[in-house]
Amino acid sequence: MVVRDSTNTSRPVAEVAAETFSSLIRIDVSALSHTGHRRANNEDHYLVVRLGRTLQTVCTSLPAGDVPQRNEEVNHVMIVADGMGGHRAGEIASRMAITKLIGLALDMPDWIFRMDDAHAQEIQRRSRSRVQEVDAMLVECGERDRSLAGMGTTLTAARSLGRDLVITHVGDSRAYLLRGGKLLRLTRDHTFAQVLVDAGQLAPADVAGSRYSHVLTNALGGSNADVQVDTDRIQLEDGDRLLLCSDGLTDHLDDGSIASILLETTRSSDACERLVQRALDAGGHDNVTVIVAAYEIPEQAGRPRSSA
Repeated sequence: MVVRDSTNTSRPVAEVAAETFSSLIRIDVSALSHTGHRRANNEDHYLVVRLGRTLQTVCTSLPAGDVPQRNEEVNHVMIVADGMGGHRAGEIASRMAITKLIGLALDMPDWIFRMDDAHAQEIQRRSRSRVQEVDAMLVECGERDRSLAGMGTTLTAARSLGRDLVITHVGDSRAYLLRGGKLLRLTRDHTFAQVLVDAGQLAPADVAGSRYSHVLTNALGGSNADVQVDTDRIQLEDGDRLLLCSDGLTDHLDDGSIASILLETTRSSDACERLVQRALDAGGHDNVTVIVAAYEIPEQAGRPRSSA
């Protein structure tokens, strides 16, 4: 690319980039998926992406330092989808769901990279709307192609914008946050077993052994006429570790075991390997997929630390 300055008064651009708060956050993220010991194919899919809004000055007549040489806002998005349906339809559903979701995001003319209360509501509204469009697409595909009839998928996604974390959730894949040595579950399972727990007819400790633990009451596609999309917003703190996973992990590991592995590992890649291996060692009867992200967040001038 050749750039010409017709005014002939071009000045050197400032050498130091203007750093936004989001660009100062460091994230160590890793993901791993395994078919398991009993499944013929892996119906799970995952995606980790880095979103950015960048300004880079090529040349200018402004005095040095008036505009930055480079400025960037940085977000991260992580998604886990666990498909369901015979004849590889589940694998197709989870793949199509993530692909369609990203396509819808790319078609948006305006992206939000910074969070305040008004933008938080809009981001959550957009998230619900996009996921509902994905649901309609999967239902339509299932109606059009008999081999895909009834296909569906869970979808659990997380997007971090500076300190803010937005969770979007459908189904029984899960999101967890490890903070201060304690594991917090950020999502609620959309299963009939959870309905019984909420009604006081089943003890939380008995969910894992219940025959209703895998009976989904809400999923993308499938036979549901309308999908219910849960969204939530929390504030991240320095040292937080985020885990997204399919039920192939939580079928075999309880929350205490998951917390122990996260506490025993430093690198996200090591945590992923340990989590998946423990699930496989415990039987591995389903596909197992995990995403682990560790956040290093600097103090933000003029703003006190927040808790979830």
